Amino acid sequence: MLQAWQGSLALLGGWELPVAVLSTILAGLLRGYAGFGTAILLAPVYSTLWGPRTGVPVLLLMELFVSAYLIPRAIGQANRRVILSIGGAAALATPVGAYVLFFADGSVLRRAIGVCVVVMGLLMMSGWRYHGGRPLGLNLLVGLLSGLLKGATGMSGPPVILYLLSGPEAAAQHRANLILYFGLIGIVAVIPPVWGGLVGPPVLMMTGLMLPLLLLSVPVGARMFHVVPVRWYKRLALMALMAAGGFALLG
Repeated sequence: MLQAWQGSLALLGGWELPVAVLSTILAGLLRGYAGFGTAILLAPVYSTLWGPRTGVPVLLLMELFVSAYLIPRAIGQANRRVILSIGGAAALATPVGAYVLFFADGSVLRRAIGVCVVVMGLLMMSGWRYHGGRPLGLNLLVGLLSGLLKGATGMSGPPVILYLLSGPEAAAQHRANLILYFGLIGIVAVIPPVWGGLVGPPVLMMTGLMLPLLLLSVPVGARMFHVVPVRWYKRLALMALMAAGGFALLG
């Protein structure tokens, strides 16, 4: 156990820690403002800095605390019928995705995370949106895909964000929908890494260091929602996504 903690200290050296700190603060601002952004930004960064089997569990543990802060206000505004169907399907698929996290090659998984983030950024930049309805079958399909991604990479966002942002709802309900969904899936997603023994000293140490930064940043981002124009946020979010995805691909 002592050797494990000593090995964890090695994660604090060099340029990696400042990069992790800056990325965590930015992710907290994005999450507080829009209701999403934590996993999509931090999954490629943390996986590159510490490897997926440390970075993804750190991210999942932090998501639990952020969701606990945001969910109470979001429940009343969210479309619970849609979110519960998507979230239920995602919860069933998450443990299957976790199998990839346990057994896939770390460098391959890191680059796969980077590809997902870059593709997500390009789709958002293109302006493409799904404009159909939200039947139960499609809700379940999106949820299954999202859950597989959540278990394997810590990110459930790409399919759900593109799907949920396609509707005619006001920005406040879009935000509430995403907050409620990420809160539901976050509870399920943390179980496989804990059960499988991935939550050891390195994960606990980095969670303890990064979590306060995230929790301080999220309320600031939430206040920014009422002040900062949406077009400014979109530009900043797209730049952050592309930078994080490129970091994972080239790192």
